[in-house]
Amino acid sequence: MSSPRLPRRRTALLQLAAFASLAAVHAGCAASPQRALLDMQLIDRDSGAVISQYASRGHRFSPGLPGSRYAVRLSNNSRERLLVVLSVDGVNAITGDTANWAQSGYVLSPGESSDITGWRKSDERIAAFEFTSLGDSYAARTGRPANVGVIGAAVFRETPPAVYESRVAPPVADLPAAPGPSSRLNGATADAAQAVRESAGPAEAERSARAKLGTGHGASEWSPIQHTTFQRRTSQPEQVLEIQYDSQANLIAAGIMPRPLAGLPSAFPGGRYVPDPPARW
Repeated sequence: MSSPRLPRRRTALLQLAAFASLAAVHAGCAASPQRALLDMQLIDRDSGAVISQYASRGHRFSPGLPGSRYAVRLSNNSRERLLVVLSVDGVNAITGDTANWAQSGYVLSPGESSDITGWRKSDERIAAFEFTSLGDSYAARTGRPANVGVIGAAVFRETPPAVYESRVAPPVADLPAAPGPSSRLNGATADAAQAVRESAGPAEAERSARAKLGTGHGASEWSPIQHTTFQRRTSQPEQVLEIQYDSQANLIAAGIMPRPLAGLPSAFPGGRYVPDPPARW
């Protein structure tokens, strides 16, 4: 069954891949190192600007402004469909499960770029991604604060359609639980997270939660999706991308962002023509 064509860049209409058994047709096949399959950027939704990235110690870092909404822009550089499993603060952005590679993800058509704007709540709505304190982040509020501050994308190429029979994807709610050590938060995990916070001491925990940036569960927004089938070509992702993020002040303090220079003279402070100087006394 064919899916309708979608615009090259969209913020709402997306294809959602059903959880399917992994294909080992070409296990061990790696993407070409000369060309990345996927690019990932963070977008300030209020201004529309791309949030800068800074390279440090083998990672990429982006600064966030507390209270501002952001989107994760995924750009497919290849000539085939890609499945992207998106993790925000260690949580799958579609299912809310603790993220692992075997879970559901978004499907991008060849050459397509899409903005993922929030936590998937249904086929029609999301809760907006917004920068907030660690303590108010969705991951921390659900007892999983350990991986707050990182956005990740695991990328899979598709088995050629002729190899398998296409079928209509089941609804998201009917997807089986993905394999992994902790597919969804349970009571024991929540208790353990609470014990770690308590052992750190209330003052230290409060200071940490205030200083570090996380992703909150923002306002409900309209963001419809479509469903599609997708058979993964490999059991392991062919590309993994990560963007670490934190407040600008924290990234400057860590030496990741350059400290802004204050008090520099301006080349064009104003004035149209050259006035006479004041008279000398």
